[in-house]
Amino acid sequence: MKNYIQPGEHITLTAPAAVSAGDAVLVGDVFGVAQGNAAQDDPVVLVRRGVFTLPKTSAQAWTAGAKVYWDAANSVVTTTATGNKMVGAAVETAANPSATGVVLLDGTIR
Repeated sequence: MKNYIQPGEHITLTAPAAVSAGDAVLVGDVFGVAQGNAAQDDPVVLVRRGVFTLPKTSAQAWTAGAKVYWDAANSVVTTTATGNKMVGAAVETAANPSATGVVLLDGTIR
């Protein structure tokens, strides 16, 4: 194929703010986990597929398989769809309260 560029699981974009390796990052409609550190406006490699432990809305209980969304205002993953972008699904149950949840990123944001 002449028009194929790359698989897309890892993609380099401009960091919207300073990020550290492992941070969840939303650039427009592209969501991923920073592979390394980057200053604002520097290139950052985002990992868009895989299973990650990410910060979550503490006061939510999650069930395995639940759709999860990125809450950009609070920089957490949540089960609240309204006003947020779907980024994947919970892989494990998570208690209320808990600071993190295990999330499957499927490379698609809705």
